[in-house]
Amino acid sequence: MSRRVVRQSKFRHVFGQAAKADQAYEDIRVSKVTWDSSFCAVNPKFLAIIVEAGGGGAFIVLPLAKTGRVDKNYPLVTGHTAPILDIDWCPHNDNVIASASDDTTIMVWQIPDYTPVRNITEPIITLEGHSKRVGILSWHPTARNVLLSAGGDNVIIIWNVGTGEVLLSLDDMHPDIIHSVCWNNNGSLLATTCKDKTLRIIDPRKGQVVAERTRPHEGARPLRAVFTADGKLLSTGFSRMSERQLALWDPERFAAHEGMRPMRAVFTRQGHIFTTGFTRMSQRELGLWDPNNFEEPVALQEMDTSNGVLLPFYDPDSSIVYLCGKGDSSIRYFEITDEPPYVHYLNTFSSKEPQRGMGFMPKRGLDVSKCEIARFYKLHERKCEPIVMTVPRKSDLFQDDLYPDTPGPEPALEADEWLSGQDAEPVLISLKDGYVPPKHRELRVTKRNILDVRPPSGPRRSQSASDAPLSQHTLETLLEEIKALRERVQAQEERITALENMLCELVDGTD
Repeated sequence: MSRRVVRQSKFRHVFGQAAKADQAYEDIRVSKVTWDSSFCAVNPKFLAIIVEAGGGGAFIVLPLAKTGRVDKNYPLVTGHTAPILDIDWCPHNDNVIASASDDTTIMVWQIPDYTPVRNITEPIITLEGHSKRVGILSWHPTARNVLLSAGGDNVIIIWNVGTGEVLLSLDDMHPDIIHSVCWNNNGSLLATTCKDKTLRIIDPRKGQVVAERTRPHEGARPLRAVFTADGKLLSTGFSRMSERQLALWDPERFAAHEGMRPMRAVFTRQGHIFTTGFTRMSQRELGLWDPNNFEEPVALQEMDTSNGVLLPFYDPDSSIVYLCGKGDSSIRYFEITDEPPYVHYLNTFSSKEPQRGMGFMPKRGLDVSKCEIARFYKLHERKCEPIVMTVPRKSDLFQDDLYPDTPGPEPALEADEWLSGQDAEPVLISLKDGYVPPKHRELRVTKRNILDVRPPSGPRRSQSASDAPLSQHTLETLLEEIKALRERVQAQEERITALENMLCELVDGTD
C-alpha cells in the first residue's frame, strides 16, 4: 500500500491564539470610514489606531503595555481637517509616525514616550503636494526619512521627510485610482495595483514601468500585491466568479528581457519560444518560454466568495503570507517555497467577530521566548485584540531556525544616497537576546534633516564637511527668522497691552 508523503516544514503547526480579555484595548471608537486600509499600525513601542473624531481626522497612540479600558478623554493625535485614511510608523524611529488624510495632506508626528496631557496637534512637518485625498503611505525600508504617498489624483510622490522636499513624483503611470503600493526588500522597486486592473513593477528613480501584467485577477474588485523576499510578487484579488484568490507571480515572465535593446524570437520544434535580448544591465541573454504559460502565475489559490478585499501581510523571515479580509472573522496563512506547488496552505485562525482592520507587528517586536513568529492587532468596533501566532517548541532555548537576523531600526542609506542610485539591503540585527526599543530621542530640528536622530557612537569624529561652520547664507536666514519672531512678539505684546487698557476702561465705567 502506498503511503502519502507529508511535506516537511517547521511551520506546519503554526498555532494562532487571541490574547486574554485583560490584554485587549477596550473602549476605542474605531473609524467607520469606508477605505481599504488596515486602520491600525503597530511597532515595538506603540499601537496606533485611526478613530472617529468630530471636525477632522484623528488617531490614538497607546503604549503597548497600556491594555484594558482606555479613558474616553485619552489624548489623540489631531490636526487633519478631514478623515485620516492611512497611518504608518517609521521603520527607523519608533517614535515617528506619518498620517494621510482626505484633506490632501500628509503629516509626520513625533510621539513622546510619556502620555501627553492633551491632544498632540502640532506635526513635525506637513507635506503638501497631492491635489486629492491621500490614501496610501509607505516608508522606504532602508533609506532614512524617505516616505511614499499615493493619492486619489493617481500620483505617487516620494518625499524626503527631513527637508519636506519632493524627491520624485510619478504622475503619468497610473490612469486611475491606485489601490496598493509596496516596496521590494531593498527599496529599489515598487509594486503597484490600480483600478485599471494592472499590476505594475516600477523603477521609481528611472520613472519607468519595468514590467506589468494586465488583469492578474479577472474579477472587478480591487487588487493588492506585495513583494516576496526573492523578488516574486504575491497578489490578492477576485476571479470572474467573485472567488477570492491568492497568486504568486514571477516578474521575469511579465517581460521576456528587461533591457532596452531589440529582442529576437523563434519557435522551436517542440513549440516553445526561443528569445534573445538584453538584461537591465545590458548583458546579452537567452530565454526559452512556454507560450501556453507565458504570463500565467507560478501558483494560484482560490478560496471563498466573500466580498472583503484580502490584505496580505508578508513575513520575509519565515516566507509566510497572512491574508486578512475586512469583514472576515479569520486569518488564513500560507508558506511560500521554491518547490511546487510553491504556495502551501498552512491553517486558518478563526474567531467569532469580524475584523474592521488589522495591525502587523514587525519581527523585532515579538516575544522570542514564546516562539512567537507573528502578532496581529485585530480591530473590532470598540476594541483592539492582539492575536499571537506561535510555533510550539518544547525547548526553552533560542530557536535559531525561527529567528534569522531581521531588519533593525538603523537605516542603511541616507535619502540623497538612495536618490543618486545607491541600493542597500536592510541592516540586520539578532533577536537572540530579545529586542529592547531605545528610549525616546529628541529630534534635532534642522532645515537639512528634521528626522536625523542618530545618537553619536564612539569617540568624537574628526572635523568633516558635516561639522563645518554654518554658511553665510544659513546665518542670514537664521537672523531673518529671529528678526521676524521678535517683531511678532512685539506686536503681540502691544495687542495685549491695548486689550488690558480696554478692560480697565470697561471696569472703571461700571463702577
